[in-house]
Amino acid sequence: MNTTNTRRGRSRPSRRNNFSNNKSRSHGGDTSNRNSQGRRKSSDGFRGEKSRGNRRKSNSGFRGENSAGKNRRGGGRKLPSFDPSQFINQNPVEIKEDVYVAKHTFSDFGLNNQIVNTITKMGIKIPTPIQDQIIPEIMNGRDVIGLAETGTGKTAAFLAPIIDKTVKNMRNQTLILTPTRELAIQVNSEFMKLKEGFNLYSTTCVGGMNIRPQIKSLSRTNHFIIGTPGRILDLIKRGNLKTQYISTIVLDEADRMLDMGFIGDIRKILETVPKERHTLFFSATMSDEANKIVNDFLKNPAEISVKKKDITNSIAQDVVMFTNDNKYSTLTSLLSKPEFRKVIIFGSMKHSVEKLSKELNQFGIRSESLHGNKNHTQRQRALSKFKAGQAQVLVATDVAARGIHVDSVSHVINYDLPGTFNDYVHRIGRTGRANKKGMALTFVPKNFGFGKRR
Repeated sequence: MNTTNTRRGRSRPSRRNNFSNNKSRSHGGDTSNRNSQGRRKSSDGFRGEKSRGNRRKSNSGFRGENSAGKNRRGGGRKLPSFDPSQFINQNPVEIKEDVYVAKHTFSDFGLNNQIVNTITKMGIKIPTPIQDQIIPEIMNGRDVIGLAETGTGKTAAFLAPIIDKTVKNMRNQTLILTPTRELAIQVNSEFMKLKEGFNLYSTTCVGGMNIRPQIKSLSRTNHFIIGTPGRILDLIKRGNLKTQYISTIVLDEADRMLDMGFIGDIRKILETVPKERHTLFFSATMSDEANKIVNDFLKNPAEISVKKKDITNSIAQDVVMFTNDNKYSTLTSLLSKPEFRKVIIFGSMKHSVEKLSKELNQFGIRSESLHGNKNHTQRQRALSKFKAGQAQVLVATDVAARGIHVDSVSHVINYDLPGTFNDYVHRIGRTGRANKKGMALTFVPKNFGFGKRR
């Protein structure tokens, strides 16, 4: 952990379009935009998930493969290559983690008393490790790198001190970038709780919804603007978002945004924001691209790491072998077992996910689907039903692998292989949460030639 302290001054930009005197309440979904190479992404920002119309797909669930397992003319989706042992951990060892002893209380951070009272009313008494270590650095005005997974309290770790700073200077404006519309909405929901008692306003700017209400919202007072990179960049280009007035920027789940191809958008956004700013970078991992962003846009950041144990070592994992003619029947047989109470099934493509969900409902298994072809309202309705137990199964593309938190998921099933091993880790991390045990099953075709991952 970097413990060197440097204080940074920040300019106070004049107040214009984004800072008038009216309230903003716009919410939204993900974005449709081009990546840094100019390639078009699907509406939820995921390359490789775009529907291919009526192209045939074999029962194995892999695009571009016929029933004999041979590639169709014109190529098709390249099958991922893994060592099968990476999907097998039938007897995970329970690793007892050391109990973290916080060095601070929320009162010790110097936060506004109203914020501390709100946190206490929310039932949070002791800071989590990321909150305990990074809030003092943010309060001191340092750029920070926070290495932490979802579920560690990182959202409150950056919102609480930024709200405190904004209460002290109501001209402070914060831009928060998130990888998905769901996470943007969750961050805004957390903001609404923590800002209780203060006249602070926010707007969410994400794709998948009508841009006009978001444009209207940006003409009003917005202390916090929360959105996905593609929609934010679109609004900047249109002239509706004046980034020269932003003094604090947060990159939340930066590794996922980079995985999704948003590096070009992120760079373009950061280049428009004043250099004299407060930059907070949160990520579960640090890739080469993430390091480049940090080196180019953060100034002498403090690095705080509260990484948990490797999730792949704490969740029971196994493979399910199938042939082209029994994949679906194998799945329904599993789902008929009583222990499969709350299941997330991951598929590779939007149209195949929707089809599988409908087939499961026809079979008598209550199912909801989640993918980029659904609008915001439809996605939230599907999630709400699954969370409330009104559906046993949620069939999803990788849009659900990050930023969506559902308690007590008993099983994750990789009906189609993930594109990378990191995607696999993100997927199975939806189970075994909050000290509960979980199970991950990966469907593997019997005729699939595994190769060692390079």
